[in-house]
Amino acid sequence: MILHDSVLGLIGGTPLVRLRGVTAGLAATVAAKLEFLNPGGSIKDRIAVRMVEAAERSGRLRPGGVVVECTSGNTGVGLAMVAALRGYRCVFTCPDKVSADKRAVLRAYGAEVVVCPAAVPPEHPDSYRSTAARIAAETPGAVLLDQYRNPENPGSHYAGLGPEIWRQTDGAITHFVTGVGTGGTVSGAGRYLKEVSGGRVRVVGADPDGSVYSGGTGRPYLLEGVGQPTMPPSYDAAVPDEVVAVTDRDAMAMTRRLAREEALLAGGSSGMAVVAALRIAERLPAGALVVVPLPDSGRGYLGKTFDDGWLARYGLLDPPGVPLRARDVSRGATLQVPPGEPVGQVAKLLASGAARHVLVAAAEPPLRPAEVLGSAGEATLAGVLAAGRAWHEPVSAVMDPPPGALGAGEPVTEVLAAGAALILDGGLVAGVLTAADVLRHLAAAGEPATSDGRP
Repeated sequence: MILHDSVLGLIGGTPLVRLRGVTAGLAATVAAKLEFLNPGGSIKDRIAVRMVEAAERSGRLRPGGVVVECTSGNTGVGLAMVAALRGYRCVFTCPDKVSADKRAVLRAYGAEVVVCPAAVPPEHPDSYRSTAARIAAETPGAVLLDQYRNPENPGSHYAGLGPEIWRQTDGAITHFVTGVGTGGTVSGAGRYLKEVSGGRVRVVGADPDGSVYSGGTGRPYLLEGVGQPTMPPSYDAAVPDEVVAVTDRDAMAMTRRLAREEALLAGGSSGMAVVAALRIAERLPAGALVVVPLPDSGRGYLGKTFDDGWLARYGLLDPPGVPLRARDVSRGATLQVPPGEPVGQVAKLLASGAARHVLVAAAEPPLRPAEVLGSAGEATLAGVLAAGRAWHEPVSAVMDPPPGALGAGEPVTEVLAAGAALILDGGLVAGVLTAADVLRHLAAAGEPATSDGRP
């Protein structure tokens, strides 16, 4: 009889599977470790148990206590599982970009979920990290486990994931490629594999384009659960030999390929890691073995990564049968000004005919949608100046909210109703499209021919 006392006994021991479809033409072997087969559906089950047990041993977490954590969903699921079995209450804070599906899973385990803005720095009082710390401080019997600082995070992968991979490959692994979020997986498993192999195994991190691990400044991106705006203590920068930046477009496309070509329904961070693994494998000869964990299941992203409409809205997919797409009309680069730019200077810019709308943003182009603070159009500034407002006022004092967003491959009909829209291509702001732009385009194209060919 094989009988476990609880689902916690099922954590770990996940299988390795050779990738065949997406690796066509490569000499090296690339194997995926299916971490989404853990009972909570992700690699984070591993750290959840160890963090709770360490808090119990230290006396910080007592019977009837409250587990508080900032999470993109997966760590919360693991903690909620442990809490349900041990009688703890859970309160989790999540960034607002976390899918509704993942929040629903947390609530299904009985957890309370507090949604916080994603586009704020970690030290901001409304960030999901700051909010979690505040809740823990104000709640009697609460413990903030803090995966970003907890040594049990990398420790769990040093003790579990790393040794598993070494045993499963019989020591033949040559490269370990993994997404970097809190840094626990790459730091813990990577350090173990380097030590046990005498430094032979090369460790590579995969990072969203814009995140600090690959040299970015922490700018927003669409992928969930990976990347950071600042380096957390749980990350050991001495472990990775290389960190590869991957765009949202490439990660999402590979995630969908994994489902259709490998029958592996995984999340976007898995697609990101596989993109990085394939880039590494392209350099390698036959006999090399690249192992890449797939952290979680795609079932938490059915309304995002696997939804054609969601991808199209961010310019990551062109829907079929669109007669006139936004990119067909868009004039390319968008004019932008900093929030402190004087109203008079912006008015002169618009009056020159260079644009009908100017975006207000402090960040450098190409902009992410979350970085657009507002916009200033001809009508708004004309009204402001006609009312006698001073030309030297900052444009941030009179700007309109940011226009709505439209994917580059989507039809222009929404622009006609709203007057203007941000055009997103690959998740980045490619321009501002106005109803006047559409009208000029259609007028220049001339009257369409009738069905029988007559003008």
